[in-house]
Order: sequence, then structure tokens, then C-alpha cells
Amino acid sequence: MSAPIAVIDTGICNLRSVTKALEAVGASPVVVRTPGEVARSGAEGLVLPGVGALRDCVYSLRSSGLDATVREWTLADRPFLGVCLGMQALFGESEEGDVKGLGILPGRVVRFRLPPPYKVPHMGWNTVTFLQKGTALQAGLEDTGESFYFVHSYHCVPHDRSVVLAECDYGAPFVAAVGRGRLFATQFHPEKSQAKGLQVYRNFAASATAVLI
Repeated sequence: MSAPIAVIDTGICNLRSVTKALEAVGASPVVVRTPGEVARSGAEGLVLPGVGALRDCVYSLRSSGLDATVREWTLADRPFLGVCLGMQALFGESEEGDVKGLGILPGRVVRFRLPPPYKVPHMGWNTVTFLQKGTALQAGLEDTGESFYFVHSYHCVPHDRSVVLAECDYGAPFVAAVGRGRLFATQFHPEKSQAKGLQVYRNFAASATAVLI
């Protein structure tokens, strides 16, 4: 049995790619735009994807009331996955226009400051190293040497290093994924990362289904 997975539509996310990836791993994605739609979906997992500007993402969440839904969901330790902007939105503040995030994870989102030849945004495939072992998101993935696809100019700096699930190197190490309980978030785009990215969605879908067992 696969649990429905609610995918938040902020209006600036790569919604089709994410829902298609979830369908490809046997999940049942349900697009949601309001707290009421989340409640009616019967979802056991919640995904917050996003591309573009963090200010627009956070504004959309607050305008719809889904910011409170995300806080309540993660506070209850229900399966949650943030992707790219969906990861950055979890933190308290960002240098991108001095945006205030949701504050679910203490920390800041900062712009890459890199010498030549490194270009910003960081775009393309890069190798990710998982620092924690055996979390639900990592099944079927190697601890070191897995490649995922990135597109971002900003990266997250958590105040609490214990939430850092994975790192990547682009001129210097940066946080590629975070995890706390059943909350997971990736700076990379699993839906653009071929087989390994699908494995991330498969693992998340399995963690949501496990709630039903």
C-alpha cells in the first residue's frame, strides 16, 4: 500500500518533474495549494519543492497559510521532504533580500562567495557525501561518491551541525542535505538526478508508507 504524498504548489516550483518522479517510484502524489487541501488529501508525506527566489516561495507559503501547515507537520515529526528552495525555506533567515524563512531549523542561507574559476550559480552534477549513516533517505545509496544535480546561488548554514545529513564541495564544503527525525531536505534536485534521485524519492515514499504499517 502506498500512502498519498502531498506536494505543495507555491507557483514557482518544478511541480510536474517532482510529481512525475514520485509516480515513477510508485507513490501517489497529490498537488495541494491550501491547508484544507492538505487535510483532505489524507497524505502521510509532505513535499515542498521550489526553484527561483526564496522570497517568492516564502511569500506564497504565508499567503496560503501553508507556512503553519509545514511547521505543524514537521513539529509532529511526520515525513517531510524539502527540495532546493524547500530546504532553504526551513531556515530562519537568508541573505537573499534579507528574507525571513520559516525558522523550523536554526540557521542562515548565505550566498556563495567563491574565487575564480568557480561560477555562481553552482549548476550541474556534483558529488555528495553522506555524513550520517542509515537514515531513511539513504537506503540504496553509497555514503560517498553519489552524484546529484544542483542549481543554486545560496546554501544553508545550520547553527546545529547535528542536522547535516550530507555535504558537497564547490570551492569549499557546503551542506547538501539535512535531516532531523522524519524531516529531510536536499539542496540538490532529486527529480533531475536520474536513478539516484529517484532512489531518494523512493526512500521518502517508503518512509511515508511506513506510517501506515
